[in-house]
Amino acid sequence: MTPILECKSLVKRYGGRNALAGINLTIHRGRIVGLLGPNGSGKTTMIKLASGLLTPSGGEILINGNAPGVETKKHVSYLPERTYLADWMKVDDMLKIFADFYEDFNLNKAVEMLQRLNININDRLKTMSKGTKEKVQLILVMSREADLYLLDEPIGGVDPAARDYILNTIINNYNENATVIISTHLISDIERVLDDVVFINQGHIVLTDSVDDIREVQGKSVDSLFREVFRC
Repeated sequence: MTPILECKSLVKRYGGRNALAGINLTIHRGRIVGLLGPNGSGKTTMIKLASGLLTPSGGEILINGNAPGVETKKHVSYLPERTYLADWMKVDDMLKIFADFYEDFNLNKAVEMLQRLNININDRLKTMSKGTKEKVQLILVMSREADLYLLDEPIGGVDPAARDYILNTIINNYNENATVIISTHLISDIERVLDDVVFINQGHIVLTDSVDDIREVQGKSVDSLFREVFRC
């Protein structure tokens, strides 16, 4: 079966600096993968390349065997690091936009999750806290029946209780053949939901492994190994 994501000697250059420096990586279907590294390590650049927002400077990145483009956008659901929702809109407006734009958007699932959080679809986004806006955005993204979910720092701006809800939303709302890639530096918060990890630093892949192997073979948590690998 074709991997959901492949990087082959992938390079992304900004001016004279390599944000990604010849990365080779294969990610398979049906996994929750942590893309882990310090700030400025290349995580967001890789996510944006996979979502088609950036183009490689060298090498290639493939989604289900295809270069990112119009076709792959049908299969990729992307959550950016920053909230992009327009403040003047109501939640209901965003639901209609997603339902109109994405054939795979499950409106009933989105409404159910919003109701569970007591978020009124007639409320305007400008009346909401930053954390609530991020929950709305995550619900919209996870309500698509996508093959690949790209989540860039989905828990970075919310309180610990909200992080638990967000992680539970992620693990309970994707099908077993889909893959979720979570980019973050908050390792201890997300470790429990991960199947695999990719450590990245200064544009280089430092380590790829399953969480089970890290625990069983190395006798460490992912968080402990991360602190060891990236010790200042």
